[in-house]
Amino acid sequence: MFTFRNAPAQNRPMPVRSFQRVLVNMPGRLMLASHDEYPCMITEMSPGDVVLTCVGAPLPGERIIAYIDHLGRIEGKVLELTNDGFVMSVVATDRKREKLAAQLTWLANRHELGLPEDRRHDRLTPRITHAELTLEDGSRHACRLVDLSLSGAAVDIDMRPPIGTPVLLNHLRGRVVRHFAEGVAVEFASVQTRESLRTFL
Repeated sequence: MFTFRNAPAQNRPMPVRSFQRVLVNMPGRLMLASHDEYPCMITEMSPGDVVLTCVGAPLPGERIIAYIDHLGRIEGKVLELTNDGFVMSVVATDRKREKLAAQLTWLANRHELGLPEDRRHDRLTPRITHAELTLEDGSRHACRLVDLSLSGAAVDIDMRPPIGTPVLLNHLRGRVVRHFAEGVAVEFASVQTRESLRTFL
């Protein structure tokens, strides 16, 4: 699941505290440089750094890879240790950092406005409704986009993959989270931006 790779030259850590952190509560998994994997919980985050709790004990400066629910993969290095976890930098391209900033803004607004979890993003009206759902075995199935938001989509499709099944909706990774009369609801692996959804809009 996890792979270390050399970061592109344009990927760089931001100076510590360049951004204001947002209070969040998002689970995930991380891997230390030793390749040991642990569940973790993100409690604060900015596009430049992350505060998380974890039973794994890394060393200062150690390289970390984490997969965070709704945000996807992040990489960085341990900046400091805390009583129940650590703070890590976020190494990313400017484009990735802008996307993180947009995602965190949505999450912050959701908490401030008291929006329920399953309606945390406004529904968008898709202009292109023809889509394709790809399953783990590589099989592809034509479907029709019914509903779309930054965090997921509802598609009209004859088949019903089991809840939890990883899928690709066109190029977007996600998983099936609900069945309904006409098809299935898909939650994206990370919160999208309008730009990443432009093929539908």
